[in-house]
Amino acid sequence: MGLNMEYIQGQTPLDETELEGLLIPTIATRGELDEFEQQNIEQAIQWLIGRRLTAEKILTEQFVMSLHKRMYGEVWAWAGNFRQTDKNLGIDKWQIPSALKALLDDTLYWINNKTMTPDEIAIRFKHRVVSIHCFSNGNGRHSRLMADIIIEKVFGKKVYTWGAGNLVYQSESRTEYLRAVRAADKGNIEPLITFAKS
Repeated sequence: MGLNMEYIQGQTPLDETELEGLLIPTIATRGELDEFEQQNIEQAIQWLIGRRLTAEKILTEQFVMSLHKRMYGEVWAWAGNFRQTDKNLGIDKWQIPSALKALLDDTLYWINNKTMTPDEIAIRFKHRVVSIHCFSNGNGRHSRLMADIIIEKVFGKKVYTWGAGNLVYQSESRTEYLRAVRAADKGNIEPLITFAKS
């Protein structure tokens, strides 16, 4: 039985090889997949609660990859591994490690030198990591959780509400979120910061 995948605007289609990495063969629909992924993500969030993490620990390739594995490892065999295919967005697959390293180093510099507000640092990180598109799937949710981790664990502030809507499904919140991401793509980060806090 194959998984019937329907994609909405802003979602990256999986190729056949990636779809073969599904660890739960009974999943048949996008809705069932979203449900299992959400349960896995909630386990990752539970793991984070009360955990003391420094910027130096968070801003490593190992942490970025292991967080993705915690979020999706019970659903996808390739969770926590950089994508092996090129997508309709994101950089070339071979550039992922160097682009991520540059982002991690930049973010640590921003934090240590207080070059921006905490919100701008967290949201700029989120925007750049999602535009690198490190993984085959789950990049949006992973980038939002990374921003939450940075704002909470590094700066001691409340995690973002991200429009208080479910951004996985087509909705007004998702449309507004994608509009804010596109503004950030053009150099204006403010709408994405506003959306994250709304």
